[in-house]
Amino acid sequence: MSLNAYITDEEIEGSDDGPLAGKTVAVKDNISTEGVRTTCGSKMLEEYVPPYDATVVERLKDAGATIPGKTNMDEFGMGTTTETSYFGATKNPVDEDRVPGGSSGGSAAVVAAGDADLALGTDTGGSIRCPAAFCGVVGIKPTYGLVSRYGLVAYANSLEQIGPIAPTVEDAAALLDVVAGPDENDGTTREEGADTDFASAADGDVEDLTIGVPTELVEGAEDAVVETFDAAIEDLREQGATVEEVSLPSVEYAVAAYYVIAMSEASSNLARFDGVRYGNSGGYDGNWNESFSEARSEGFGDEVKRRILLGTYALSAGYHDKYYKQAQEARAWVKQDFDEAFEDVDVLASPTMPILPPELGESLDDPLKMYLADANTTPVNLANLPAISVPAGDADGLPVGLQLVGPAFGEETIINAAAAVED
Repeated sequence: MSLNAYITDEEIEGSDDGPLAGKTVAVKDNISTEGVRTTCGSKMLEEYVPPYDATVVERLKDAGATIPGKTNMDEFGMGTTTETSYFGATKNPVDEDRVPGGSSGGSAAVVAAGDADLALGTDTGGSIRCPAAFCGVVGIKPTYGLVSRYGLVAYANSLEQIGPIAPTVEDAAALLDVVAGPDENDGTTREEGADTDFASAADGDVEDLTIGVPTELVEGAEDAVVETFDAAIEDLREQGATVEEVSLPSVEYAVAAYYVIAMSEASSNLARFDGVRYGNSGGYDGNWNESFSEARSEGFGDEVKRRILLGTYALSAGYHDKYYKQAQEARAWVKQDFDEAFEDVDVLASPTMPILPPELGESLDDPLKMYLADANTTPVNLANLPAISVPAGDADGLPVGLQLVGPAFGEETIINAAAAVED
């Protein structure tokens, strides 16, 4: 089965022993690997070979893991389908006519297909949870600051996190145990959770758990997705959990706020790819402005160009307060709504994705439709909270993911609840 899930299949050996000895862990191609090219799915970095390992890669190697290769992704993490990659689309192993989700689609696909035991992805607005849901595997987006971002090629610094993708909740938690913890190279990392045994939390005991179901994150989902989600929630209730409806009114504005913030940060972060400092120069002559323009025109794909332009516009004089400032105010509102909800419930549950995996090519002509598909995942990143996607069942023969969100550094609680869904 050719899924086009790897961009580079060069193997990286780890130490001889450790908790991941004998395991293969695929790594998304926006995470630096010393001596092995890291392309971000872009022509701009087609031949870029980093001189150092990301902290998470160092930790994988120290834990005994073998990295079989670098996985395909939407270009610079910008997409929900892994179709914007310069190296071609990845196919969903469940149905090769459908997308695997994005932007970590290659990582989810190799795990679902059994081509790697585990994988690392990155999640800026749902990019671990979306492909996990579409491919029928488990994905964890950690609390912001739990996992080092040192060596991650930045897209939107205030939103993104590296996290695990695995066949089971316990496997995902065990991989999180390896990569989590503070890092002197990343000032945003925190001490919280550093000594936690996440794998042991996957016991599935929800007897005293209160689960909140935000009505806003269920109402917009397809009927088949809602039916599968409702059945999983009913199963949790039968296992002893208490289920309550809650409201998060701010999420109506979350997608818009997310894209303004993410695109604004991207326009700044991607300025370094000018064909001089980083990226393919294209061999252009002439003055710097012309060379800069030519290198970026040729090196970036349409979706990346679109987001850079929109982000630059949102930050420009006269529009900063109208767009970026308001987006940050909406972000604060989203966080406040989550904080208030967690005063009454232990976790929040929703469908991970409101839709089933689209067919290949279906979303490319309608970027707005692709953006709106992130409605259930982007609020979590705005609030810097942890979330997990766990398979809830099938609808029309396609996987449906259930998302569980916890308070900051509440990974143990969502891992426990996810294990109950899995059981």
